[in-house]
Amino acid sequence: MRLDKFLAESSVGRRKVVRNYIKEGFIKVNGKIITEPAMEINENSDVIKFLCKVVSYTGKVYYMFNKPAGCITARKDKTNKTIFDFFDDDKMNGVFHVGRLDKDTEGLLLLTNDGEFEHKLMYPQKHMEKTYFFWALGSLDEENKKQLQQGIYIGKGEILTKPAKIEVHKCGIYKDFKHEMPIENLNNIDSNQYNQPVVSGYLTITEGRNHQVKRMLKAAGCYVVYLKRISIGGLMLDESVKKGQYRFLTEVEIQKLFGKPRY
Repeated sequence: MRLDKFLAESSVGRRKVVRNYIKEGFIKVNGKIITEPAMEINENSDVIKFLCKVVSYTGKVYYMFNKPAGCITARKDKTNKTIFDFFDDDKMNGVFHVGRLDKDTEGLLLLTNDGEFEHKLMYPQKHMEKTYFFWALGSLDEENKKQLQQGIYIGKGEILTKPAKIEVHKCGIYKDFKHEMPIENLNNIDSNQYNQPVVSGYLTITEGRNHQVKRMLKAAGCYVVYLKRISIGGLMLDESVKKGQYRFLTEVEIQKLFGKPRY
């Protein structure tokens, strides 16, 4: 195995980072400083040290994380709680998030130390489907749904969105659904205007533009007040994983996302 790959899969850092560590002389193999990232090592018998500390090979890891609203998808932030605050720092140096969710968006987020896995899920040409559940102020008629399904303009100078799938779950007025909407503080609803229309549903997209789901629904006349990602590809969020909690993906789940057995 290449030295840089070994380090990346042992939670030392991402491949680009560990290559710099190697070139700067921070890595020893069997007591000798090595500065060549492509050096072949035996992960089972060679002793690899990073800053004089033995590195144990952990292999590729894949996490399912149920992101709560209010934290940002980043490793560190001076003012906001981040997704990595929910993990043990000692195990996450080489792990990164696959894509991102907005601060106020909940739901399925994947983390890994496998660059190929990230490429598989995020490369635009792969057209990986991502499904979101939403509550929004407004309504969606057949013409609105047709626009979302065929492609809609969401910003000046931007091309049409790719075809999406839309399924309306519930629609009516706010006073009839306020107890079903998982929103602690809905400032956009005036207590004297409980007859405002609301709609919930599922939107499935294959792109990853900035705030895309919110912007698509806004272009269709709706203002999103709650958003949760429930699936990526064929992988559904495990609802037994509570907000702020995580678990390893099973081998079956990993294969489902890769589209074939990995080995």
